Amino acid sequence: MRRKSVLYMDVAEQIKADILNGKYPVGSLLPTESELEELFDVSKITVRRAIEILADEELLEKKSGKGTTVLSNRPYNKLSKAGTFTEYLHESGLDIVKKSLHLETVDLPKESAAYKCLGEQAVKFSRLYLLDEKPYIYFNYYLPKELSDVSIEQFDKESLYRILDQHSIEIFRFEDSFQIVTLTPEQQKLLDTTEKMAMKRIRRSFGKKNQVVEFSEAIYNTEMHPYVIEYEA
Repeated sequence: MRRKSVLYMDVAEQIKADILNGKYPVGSLLPTESELEELFDVSKITVRRAIEILADEELLEKKSGKGTTVLSNRPYNKLSKAGTFTEYLHESGLDIVKKSLHLETVDLPKESAAYKCLGEQAVKFSRLYLLDEKPYIYFNYYLPKELSDVSIEQFDKESLYRILDQHSIEIFRFEDSFQIVTLTPEQQKLLDTTEKMAMKRIRRSFGKKNQVVEFSEAIYNTEMHPYVIEYEA
């Protein structure tokens, strides 16, 4: 089933296509909001929402009084055309907020899945997503030790994939797997739930040489909201 078209999404997709096709090179300024309104025959609100989406994808950077600059022609979400799950929640009118918990360099046990992906050491970043102010997703990211110089404040300000890009770490593909798991007492406490079971999503992101550059585990309390994947036919 095809997802219903949303005007600002259509505008964002066209601007993105123009960036990828070289019409707006990296470092150049996008046309002004007024020019984009006239070009697409839409309202200022529609243009601003489209720019916000592309800024979230790290394609654009908007600065007050200086215009909107093209940051990249390598879209981070090219791996997931249907959009992210958090975007889906926002579009459904739900409030999703992320909260950073811990950031540390850790030694990985040899029997762990993260060790098989990243080796003896990794940067571990833990984050909690709140859905309408209630704990919903508990994330643990395992990242290359080259990111040990990144502070938790930077993770709050920048997207994970922007930080990877700043360290010359590119993602060319990823794979997700899902399983049902029994929650530990610690996980129940973090998710503020008495549920015993939850869904676990494991992601492996791969670089140009097919090496793993991100290994993450996310636990969803699907009793609050099901995990949804949308596809376009």
